[in-house]
Amino acid sequence: MVERLRAAMAGRVEEAFVDGAGNLVTRHGRGPLAVTFLGHVDTVPGVVPVTERDGALYGRGAVDAKGPLCAALAATARMPEQAREALTVRVIGAVGEEAPGSVGARHVVETQPEPELLVICEPSGWDAVTLGYKGHLRLELSCVRPGGHSAGPDGSAADRLLAGLNRLLGAFGAVDGAAASGRAFDRLQATVLALGHDHDGLSERASATVGVRLPPAWPPERLLAVVASSELGEGLEVRPIEGVPAVRGPRDGALTRAFRTAIRTVGGSPRTVVKTGTSDWNVVAGRWPAPALAYGPGDARLDHAPDEHLQLDDFDAAVEVVTSALGRLAQRAEGPSAGSSGSDQSPESA
Repeated sequence: MVERLRAAMAGRVEEAFVDGAGNLVTRHGRGPLAVTFLGHVDTVPGVVPVTERDGALYGRGAVDAKGPLCAALAATARMPEQAREALTVRVIGAVGEEAPGSVGARHVVETQPEPELLVICEPSGWDAVTLGYKGHLRLELSCVRPGGHSAGPDGSAADRLLAGLNRLLGAFGAVDGAAASGRAFDRLQATVLALGHDHDGLSERASATVGVRLPPAWPPERLLAVVASSELGEGLEVRPIEGVPAVRGPRDGALTRAFRTAIRTVGGSPRTVVKTGTSDWNVVAGRWPAPALAYGPGDARLDHAPDEHLQLDDFDAAVEVVTSALGRLAQRAEGPSAGSSGSDQSPESA
């Protein structure tokens, strides 16, 4: 798919290639203001038959996140000469966003120039911009003990694991000062992702994978300190698998103003949202601290859904929005710093 996208963009942009990690990288323009659009080309498993009906495109990844990526590619290809003189726009389709490790995004920050403005290609709705994502910490709990009869007095490894898991979830609830606020973006949210049990006749092992969505006040290190101080029970071990902190972009600034104005130009009433999930923004923010937001067509409630689909009118509107936003950024490129932001750095609620 990456090669097909590269071939489609060849001749429409100044550079299009596949990098060492397998990411699609395109570059268009030669101006002083560097703008990067970072999307992803991989999807979660599950075949959703590709069909077009009733003005919508059905298929796995239509919303998450090929619609947003292709909207950015289409808009970049349409940049007029004036914008190409003011901007250098890179559009990157990364691999591995849906997998632990985010290998594509991690390769990009090592090999591509740091942008002055960053747009994450994820579904916000064509008339909205996303100003923040929660962080994420994934933990593996395990308990190993000698095998024994289930009628024995000591309980099984699974018994001990479940008891320790309940203690851990209770510890998270006890330290979550925002638990009663009703605002999901500010709360710790723990989900048991998997449970497992193995027995070879001599020993048994029970395991659980827990994912915790982290608000801005809870970087992974803070939650790991809570884990380390919790008494979970004899024989229970906890191992962190992966963690990224929450991210928030400025509520005001040249980038957000350009998108809000562009949405109005296309006929929408701009909204700002924050997301309880994560994205490659969480991965690259530590190395690319540029003003950022996420934008793209699609209803995020359809992410990973069995009926994932994108309204094609929304896709067309998003292409117009990105095209208009790039034009406005080009107009500002010779003025005050395009990355400057206002004093209010807090995103609005979803």
